[in-house]
Amino acid sequence: VLGGKPPPERLFRPLGSIRRYPLCASFIQRFTTSHSKYPMKTILITAGMLILSNVFMTLAWYGHLKSLASKPWFIAALISWGIALFEYLLQVPANRIGHEALTIPQLKIMQEAIALTVFIPISVFVLKEKITLDTILAMLCIMAAVFFIFRSKIMGA
Repeated sequence: VLGGKPPPERLFRPLGSIRRYPLCASFIQRFTTSHSKYPMKTILITAGMLILSNVFMTLAWYGHLKSLASKPWFIAALISWGIALFEYLLQVPANRIGHEALTIPQLKIMQEAIALTVFIPISVFVLKEKITLDTILAMLCIMAAVFFIFRSKIMGA
């Protein structure tokens, strides 16, 4: 018991308007029920940390191609390793926190979807790359993987 208050049954309780829609209430109940006390909060914290981690990862892995192209490769590697340290300082605790509510395959698929979601804007706006139809289709395939890995929580299958 934190702060003298008993924990709620679930982090998210459907509001009155949601209760009128049994399918929505069922989805919310399935998605927020897990072996963690606060699964939705855990998932959101994990996602937030993974988003920040992936910003560092993308800059470490690909940023040197634009900003350090004229420098020797070992200089780019050292700078990238320095940036990657911040990635790992977020990614490792994110996975530990996320594993309280998600399975390891769910964490991995979530990570890959976040990596692409972060990569595309950085690729376009920072690295000045063009997005092709094949890139969009590949991203849709990853999003389909997200659906399938979380299908049992979403649909109760």
